[in-house]
Amino acid sequence: MTKHTAGQRIVIEPVTRVEGHGKVTILLDEHRKVKHARLHIVEFRGFERFIQGRPFWEVPVLVQRLCGICPVSHHLAAAKAMDRIVGGEKLTPTAEKVRRLMHYGQFFQSHALHFFHLVSPDLLFGFDADPAIRNVIGVAKKFPELAVQGVMMRKYGQEIIRITAGKKIHGTGAVPGGVNKNVSIEERDFLRKDLDQMVAWSRAALKLCKDYTVEHLEELAPFGSFDSNHLALVREDGAMDLYHGNLRAIDAAGKKIFDQVDYQNYAEYIAEEVRPWSYMKFPFIKSLGPAKGWYRVGPLARVNVCDCIDTPEAEAARKEFMAVTKGAPNNISMAYHWTRMIELLHSIEKIKELLHDPDLQGEDLVVKGARRSETVGLIEAPRGTLFHHYKVDDNDQVVMANLIVSTTNNNEPMNRAVTKVAEDHLSGVTITEGLLNRIEVAIRAYDPCLSCATHALGAMPLVVELRAHTGELVDRRVQA
Repeated sequence: MTKHTAGQRIVIEPVTRVEGHGKVTILLDEHRKVKHARLHIVEFRGFERFIQGRPFWEVPVLVQRLCGICPVSHHLAAAKAMDRIVGGEKLTPTAEKVRRLMHYGQFFQSHALHFFHLVSPDLLFGFDADPAIRNVIGVAKKFPELAVQGVMMRKYGQEIIRITAGKKIHGTGAVPGGVNKNVSIEERDFLRKDLDQMVAWSRAALKLCKDYTVEHLEELAPFGSFDSNHLALVREDGAMDLYHGNLRAIDAAGKKIFDQVDYQNYAEYIAEEVRPWSYMKFPFIKSLGPAKGWYRVGPLARVNVCDCIDTPEAEAARKEFMAVTKGAPNNISMAYHWTRMIELLHSIEKIKELLHDPDLQGEDLVVKGARRSETVGLIEAPRGTLFHHYKVDDNDQVVMANLIVSTTNNNEPMNRAVTKVAEDHLSGVTITEGLLNRIEVAIRAYDPCLSCATHALGAMPLVVELRAHTGELVDRRVQA
């Protein structure tokens, strides 16, 4: 570990119960006060470079290898970009609805996975519970019905992906200008038979999360929380749309910074800052600058930004959520979980609509038009707004790619959440399991996908070290 002569250094590595691997460094000054806290992303992937030179039609399949958790999001964002390359952005009704079904299936399984497997141990057992039980195995033993629900809901979402994309992971369903298959009557009926159960479980998950947040609001309100800007896609009428829309950004008070921005022009509004201690960039709103222009994305931002949700039960839940802050944006970091469950319910409501839409059985699947050489595809991924930007030459090869993934958009907010929790809960004298888990709890609220399907072999213990300003090791904890 690098020594610091100006203060003390605590390292949490790896951060657990998130997708991917990272570490947290907390630097303390001579008075054992938090000087700063940083979330480091320790892997480098390089997709933006090695897809250069590949034919554009391969991109929707290639880029989803970024992630084994949310491949559909990358698949569809790239497909939306390549629609414009072939002039096929105005999809047929069948193609758009098959893609939307795929997308809502992805949301449903991803949100269920995160809540039941990664977050519920903290909510059900408490932040200070024994780590031996504060995990999905502990949930399965004490709350077996919840564990089963989580597994079955994720399975249902994956079946939707299998039917629409061809495979549960890294499918090929979306192609430039459309899709390569529709949904047959048999496939539709297979998915319909479990709909009522999935709706009921979604309602129950939302209630569990809402009740927990309301009951613990006094302690959760300051936990890793801060005022921030928020960014998301909305429809022209201001409604939430997870598949397509225009960009809207609001400040912490709800004032619009910009609205109904065509995402083809995102680079006029969004820039990225590079910092030497992380492989992730730090996006910000250009008009505000890097110091004040950072923003949050994901479920909390989407519910704050939109004017309404176009499914009845999710809209009723949104109104109930917004009533907590009397209609003003909610800047409580732990409220991410409540809004994530609102989106879970919204997703199954949209899935139900689509499974009763005869357009899914249509046979007009692909369109083409005037060719373009530069394109942007945006989509709301489970973790937040996802940007795909490409240039293609006359030989059909990709010559430029820029991806701003959801977790990158949340980079600065996650760092601020870590700092806030460290300031409030770490004394620099005693390192306890409960204290350190609070930092991970704050990160988990954002459901980060830190390294996009990075694979690790062998044991990865949680190592925490506290060092004095002289470099002397004061305390060390290892959790296998």
